[in-house]
Amino acid sequence: MISHIDHIVLTVADVEQSVRFYEDVLGMEAVTFSNGRRAVKFGNQKINFHTAGQELRNHALEGSGDLCLISDWKVEEITAHLQAKQVSILEGPVEKTGATSTIISVYFNDPDNNLIEVSVRSESI
Repeated sequence: MISHIDHIVLTVADVEQSVRFYEDVLGMEAVTFSNGRRAVKFGNQKINFHTAGQELRNHALEGSGDLCLISDWKVEEITAHLQAKQVSILEGPVEKTGATSTIISVYFNDPDNNLIEVSVRSESI
């Protein structure tokens, strides 16, 4: 029935600050879509951003997101990049169980305290 995730939505305090963070730290592409909404795109997926209370169907609060993103970089490159961007690493590299394989993960927070996990599949190490 379900083949993949098209997009997710994060509730944030400052949409433009979030767009800049995901562009600068994670190399995603900023996009604007219907009625001036903002998002970042990577591959065939995107992350939409909205301010708390903007979306009446969603009752999420800032910082309630928890994402795992797969990278094609080596885990050492990821940690060095995060350190160069002055992003505090909360945990990792550490071995975890991903959707399709064992992964090596590094955890950090975005500006709204959403938990971001950037991972490398262990077979690609």
